[in-house]
Amino acid sequence: MNNLDPLEEDVLLRVRGLEKTFVQGGQKLTIFKNLDLKIEAGEIVALVGQSGSGKSTLLQLAGLLDKPTAGNIRVGGKLAVKLSDRERTALRRDKIGFVYQFHHLLPEFTALENVSMPQIIAGVNRSEARDKAASLLASLGLGKRLSHRPAKLSGGEQQRVAIARALANEPQLLLADEPTGNLDPQISEDVFELLLEQVRERNIGALVATHNIQLAEQMDRVLELKAGKLVPF
Repeated sequence: MNNLDPLEEDVLLRVRGLEKTFVQGGQKLTIFKNLDLKIEAGEIVALVGQSGSGKSTLLQLAGLLDKPTAGNIRVGGKLAVKLSDRERTALRRDKIGFVYQFHHLLPEFTALENVSMPQIIAGVNRSEARDKAASLLASLGLGKRLSHRPAKLSGGEQQRVAIARALANEPQLLLADEPTGNLDPQISEDVFELLLEQVRERNIGALVATHNIQLAEQMDRVLELKAGKLVPF
């Protein structure tokens, strides 16, 4: 039993009392403490803050890639602290999509294969995975680039493949860390618009870390990570 509050049935990500502390040179470094966050279905939240403020650390914790020093993280109604490593991995695979500043595509595979891979790992048969990957890539304007490997794609095209890969397993929650930070301004805006469009169409929740305030202001809410706290921007 997760004892989920009925008032939070649409909450995809719930963080309560989060703390993360590192030890450097024998001294404790607390990135944040008593941090709370809630993201609901269909809500796109921007995360801003100075470099080193802990944005990437927060995304890693929310994505169950790291464990907090203290506090609770609930994803899709499941309390992560009560899950085994295997259960955390399954929850991350089935419920969370990730987009990073650097696309991290597998260079030896085509765009179609890169987007098919997460589905095959999740147990989808190869033919169905390829069909879905082709449809996703087409929806992102890459219908004619399915057989191209990353080296043959532009930076904007590579990031669109990365977005398709993040959406391949139909996640409820999307976490993006500077998803357009490595692109020039016009391509950045185009890719960002496609990302927002895909998220809204699927009614999933999203937490997007960015330094671009103009892009941040296009989202539903903007939160700033400042002195270890989340505050409205």
